[in-house]
Amino acid sequence: MAATDESMGTRISKSRITQRTVWILGFTRFIHITDRMIDLSWYIIMLYIHIFSVVLSIGPYFVLFPLLALIRRAPFESLPDYLEPFRITVRLTKHAGHVLVATGIILTWITAWSWKTSWIVATVLIMVASLYFIARAFSPLLRQLKAPHEDRNFLVNKLRKALILYVIITLAMMWFMVSKPTIW
Repeated sequence: MAATDESMGTRISKSRITQRTVWILGFTRFIHITDRMIDLSWYIIMLYIHIFSVVLSIGPYFVLFPLLALIRRAPFESLPDYLEPFRITVRLTKHAGHVLVATGIILTWITAWSWKTSWIVATVLIMVASLYFIARAFSPLLRQLKAPHEDRNFLVNKLRKALILYVIITLAMMWFMVSKPTIW
């Protein structure tokens, strides 16, 4: 018996999912709702966790854009209060990224996708670039803003550019994961 995943455009062998996930996680059916049983495979669970971690990796950054105006005109003494959401967001997206990578590896392993598939290679390359970017973009700027500084507008503009670039990078990654283009 094979299940069809329309978003992947492939057929997933239920026995393949069961064989691999039983070894990893133990069982594949576990939720009963009212009169009928819903069969949730580990593929579906991992897919939802993967999607949720993508939302956690991108979503909080949109909340930070309105804070930029407040940071620009806040007195230096209250600046740490406005910078704290940036620090929390970077930490949250770091951990969401760990979940994203783990579920991505599991999803690739239990499905028919190969690691040589063009959209997977492109996503991994963009992800590596985003890791380098997030490490180099936000933390140094936040440290500079916490320390006494001369030109806050310059630093806030750099922070705004870093936010926009990170959102573009992560949206590009998301586009590859959703549309799954065949490049080669």
